[in-house]
Amino acid sequence: MYVDAALTKDLDDLVPDAAACAREGYDGLWVGESQHDPFLLSLRAAQAAPDVRVGTSIAIAFGRSPLTLAHSGYDLARYTDGKFVLGLGSQIRPHIERRFSMPWSHPARRMREMILALRAIWAAWHEEAPLRFEGEFYRHTLMTPNFTPPRHPAGPPPVYLAGVGERMTEVAGEVADGFLGHPFSSPRFLREVTLPALERGRARASGERGRPELCGFVFVAAGRDTAELDAAIKMIKYRIAFYGSTPAYRPVLDLHGWADLQPGLNSMTKQGRWDEIAAMVPDEVLHEFAVVGTPAEAGATLAARYGDLIDRVTLNMPYPHDLEVRRDVARAVRAHPAR
Repeated sequence: MYVDAALTKDLDDLVPDAAACAREGYDGLWVGESQHDPFLLSLRAAQAAPDVRVGTSIAIAFGRSPLTLAHSGYDLARYTDGKFVLGLGSQIRPHIERRFSMPWSHPARRMREMILALRAIWAAWHEEAPLRFEGEFYRHTLMTPNFTPPRHPAGPPPVYLAGVGERMTEVAGEVADGFLGHPFSSPRFLREVTLPALERGRARASGERGRPELCGFVFVAAGRDTAELDAAIKMIKYRIAFYGSTPAYRPVLDLHGWADLQPGLNSMTKQGRWDEIAAMVPDEVLHEFAVVGTPAEAGATLAARYGDLIDRVTLNMPYPHDLEVRRDVARAVRAHPAR
């Protein structure tokens, strides 16, 4: 199991964070899309850590066209000597329609077609294949020499797809190179829902196809003392509540018998009671979705819980923390025999 890091979203701290991760021996670095462009963040991270794999987790696919994604991915693959991973996700309907002002419909079918369109565009650039992609949602039939980027040795990047629901996960199994497991996915959900869905998708794929690389983003609430740990737990509970309030993620709660939690959280977010939602998350829910304890305890728990389940783990620590805490969690994961 490889150990990756989720980089800070702060522009001023991104470069030193990436450089520190490279020194600490992380296998991969991921940047998300929230307040800044993920491709510019990826480039800056790759410049600071040129020997480490860098990917987007996620770039919001439906906020862009296949062609704009193709350009960003192909160029970053070149600039990073093939170390870039194009990680895509769908986001949810209100954000796509009301924030990005883009169309939303049939997200799993649309995502499948988007990835196939990407591959068709890259084939036109990298293999000089005719561009004749005509689908239900996307149509790409024009590519003249003036707009064709030069072929480069790295080639197109691998495409990883994020998902929670079974249909999107099946799409990943069919057409993606890797799957980005959501931090709101428990080990039980991964075993009972995610892995079978990936296999169903893989069975539909054309030709021989291996299982996509499975990347797990795991909530880590770690602290060296009571104050640090309490602050980490509070923020992780907030994140669990935030995701749990979203109807699309309710199947995860359903599996565990916690379906009654979702309507209350959803109602509180609609009322703008964001400061209160963390208190709604019971400790049993916290411990199902997160590893908790000192850095050594959290790392050992993570390795034992996920070591035989996923190929890569990303330490998801969305709260202010000393870099030594993250480093020590990663060291504990690497040292654990279950890894």
